[in-house]
Amino acid sequence: MKFWKMNGAGNAFVIFDGRSEKLDLTPERIKAIADPETGVGADQVIAMERSLRGDVFMRIFNRDGSEAEACGNATRCVGWLVMEESGADKLTIETIAGRLKATRIGDERISVDMGSPLLKWEEIPLAERMDTRGIDLKIGPIDAPYLQLPGAVNMGNPHVIFFVPDLEAIDVKAVGSLVEWHPLFPQGVNVGFVQVLARDHIRLRTWERNVGLTLACGSNNCAAVVAGARRNLIDRKCLVTNDGGGIEINWDEATDHVIMTGPIELEYVSDLP
Repeated sequence: MKFWKMNGAGNAFVIFDGRSEKLDLTPERIKAIADPETGVGADQVIAMERSLRGDVFMRIFNRDGSEAEACGNATRCVGWLVMEESGADKLTIETIAGRLKATRIGDERISVDMGSPLLKWEEIPLAERMDTRGIDLKIGPIDAPYLQLPGAVNMGNPHVIFFVPDLEAIDVKAVGSLVEWHPLFPQGVNVGFVQVLARDHIRLRTWERNVGLTLACGSNNCAAVVAGARRNLIDRKCLVTNDGGGIEINWDEATDHVIMTGPIELEYVSDLP
């Protein structure tokens, strides 16, 4: 099977074209493909399929073989591939979470309208009613937690965002793996850790549900800016610096839509043995 190895701000993907042929992507094979030591190596494995409501349907598999609802960085990569194929500068990508509009704004730079964030507790979803601007979740001693009151946002998938004074002092792997399947999140959650550098610039590290520590997560970038803007910590338009690169997020006040703009990189094209 032919595949494209791509990344968006370091977020790594193996992309297959299933629009004209049936793909053999069992959970076991997905795990083998995503394994960086024995396979190609990826955060997610992506299948492009035919769409009745868009230009292409994007199916997303995490490296553990589970299926994900949304992936902003993969949307940019798939959008670029289909634009290169068709010559179009705009297209619609269908996902389990809905239809997303992608626009070419440079040779290897794509903008995606990620839609409106879902902010009600039952939309995240949470196991109980809470104010999603700062939910009742504490990490550390009960009387002196070092992390607390994270914001919760659904960007097609659930996210929780902690705001910290010093990102380097946080053990992202330890805290992320602890929170990922906390009972408060019945569907699990992507965990973001944000340090505010300026009103229009934040630093973000992400522990991705069913993936682990990743260089970037597009939907988590969106969630981080929404969560920060809701608490008036940052502006609605913000540069997000990830371990793998920068992504621009604009939570448009007029439309309530979150626009994500960032780079894509085609690393190589090959075939599975």
